[in-house]
Amino acid sequence: MGALGWAVGLSLLSAASYAVAAVAQERLAEHGHRGLSRWAAALSLTGAGVLLHVIALNFGTVAVVQALGTLTLIFALPIQVIRYRTPLSRAAWIDAGLTVLGLALILSLSVDSTDPALLGSTAVRVLAAITAGVVFVCVLAARWSGPRARAMLLAAAAGVAFGIASVLSKAVLASFTSDGFGAVSALAVAMVVAFSVSGYLLGQLSYKGAGLATPLATVSVSNPLVAALAGVVLFDERVRFGAAGLVLVAVAGLVMTWGVVGLARRTTTPDGGVAAPRPRRAGTDEPTGAEGVTR
Repeated sequence: MGALGWAVGLSLLSAASYAVAAVAQERLAEHGHRGLSRWAAALSLTGAGVLLHVIALNFGTVAVVQALGTLTLIFALPIQVIRYRTPLSRAAWIDAGLTVLGLALILSLSVDSTDPALLGSTAVRVLAAITAGVVFVCVLAARWSGPRARAMLLAAAAGVAFGIASVLSKAVLASFTSDGFGAVSALAVAMVVAFSVSGYLLGQLSYKGAGLATPLATVSVSNPLVAALAGVVLFDERVRFGAAGLVLVAVAGLVMTWGVVGLARRTTTPDGGVAAPRPRRAGTDEPTGAEGVTR
């Protein structure tokens, strides 16, 4: 198995772990963030996803590994269907297909940089400052927003934090594999931890009162977008066919984004929750007249 194969395989396992972790996070939010076992489950699943993700970064470009993270939403769909007992519409399957199609095109056009993904201390400081500023603005805007907008802003902040944490993780791994532990930047490691923790906490807050799909879709779009842009700027990551390849990647990104956003829209109710069947009167097939409560 080549480097790309390892990157894809590990990223798929990571996406599956994140999908189950997202459901655990939503359940934790439903119970007022109480319960040691719920915290343990959410943290363990997230930790497994992070570990697999970091290892995958050592084999593939940031753009490829982060783009594969969008499969988290697709993995979450069957879990959501089973949990809420709601069928997945044909349109939702089309959106899932668009997501996979865009992702496949990005994978086919990606070319790894021949140079190690190294970052100097100045670049790390500037990147950390810009990221912290963007996250702060999103969190500040979320304070004066409605439930849906608040969830999207917090999830976007989480996506930015996670995306840059992945970029810095790749730089840390490159330093370690190139020159050993002594070459690893302590600041870069500290920023990886800080952005990973803040991304997790912001993601947890984004699920409160907004269901699963909307925050998860927002993270799934903002995370790879930010990381891919940073990979191009900082690591000189390129695509096949030059300018034409860049246009194709941009189109693939739009197709993938359309699919992810469509999945979020089609799997949520107008109030931001996930549709659930209406309760039935005991011994009959007639609804009670009240809508089912999903949370």
